Amino acid sequence: MLVLVAPGQGAQTPGFLTPWLDLPGAADRIAAWSDAIGLDLAHYGTKADADEIRDTAVAQPLLVAAGLLSAAALGEMSPGAVAGHSVGEITAAVFAGVLDDAAALGFVRTRGLAMAEAAAVTETGMSAVLGGDPEQVVAHLEKLGLTPANVNGAGQIVAAGTAEQLAALAEDKPEKARVIALKVAGAFHTHHMAPAVATLQEAAARLTVADPAVPYVSNKDGQTVAGGDDVIARLVGQVANPVRWDLCMETFKERGVTALIEVCPGGTLTGLAKRALPGVQTLALKTPDDLDAARTLLTEHSA
Repeated sequence: MLVLVAPGQGAQTPGFLTPWLDLPGAADRIAAWSDAIGLDLAHYGTKADADEIRDTAVAQPLLVAAGLLSAAALGEMSPGAVAGHSVGEITAAVFAGVLDDAAALGFVRTRGLAMAEAAAVTETGMSAVLGGDPEQVVAHLEKLGLTPANVNGAGQIVAAGTAEQLAALAEDKPEKARVIALKVAGAFHTHHMAPAVATLQEAAARLTVADPAVPYVSNKDGQTVAGGDDVIARLVGQVANPVRWDLCMETFKERGVTALIEVCPGGTLTGLAKRALPGVQTLALKTPDDLDAARTLLTEHSA
């Protein structure tokens, strides 16, 4: 059983879209999406520097566009399940047939702008906590007033909160843990993002939604979601609630996963899977050079 997954914010790097635009029709598709959402995706994916693509309002549409473009390059496929980390859940909703490309890109553009606006209210951010006992790490974060915003499994929890709270964490680390500041522009998946929820509720009401055609695993709780409206409700709520990628990987394991492909810009989720899902073959789509190996994996592991 093969799972197709899409990464979240922070996976982007300068120029990562460049080789993908050489594929037939790719530049035209990116240009059409850019016009539709009022954002020059080609520029940001090929020429912009790290600070420019760190902007939430830019990074989120860019990641969804890259995920959709790389998945389309794989051709027809029938994964055993799909899932996404944070904004990657919108990409996964397209893989599942819940949304079409245009609806997903319009929705993620609204999401990115709303979350950027919410992040501008207070100076906030996120730091990865690597290692340590998970329960002790969570308790330590809560003592400092931080939120365990991403519980990723494989010994990784991402803390989110104000700049002052994160500075306190850097000085007072959990036992046997390392702390690494992340290049994101806000405390995502916390109460700091609550203003964005109302904006997304309004945007969601205008969406045309279908039920998932393949199993859709939600990072709210790792559950498989059968209804399209439920998928959208979870997409709205998740901006202010923690991501439980650890529970998604537990569900993959329960469903008998044998292979996992992460769409562009892949690497983060395959890294977690290598540690948490031993024996599962993983492949990250970084450039079009990875497509042939991915197609082989799809053929060998698809239902």
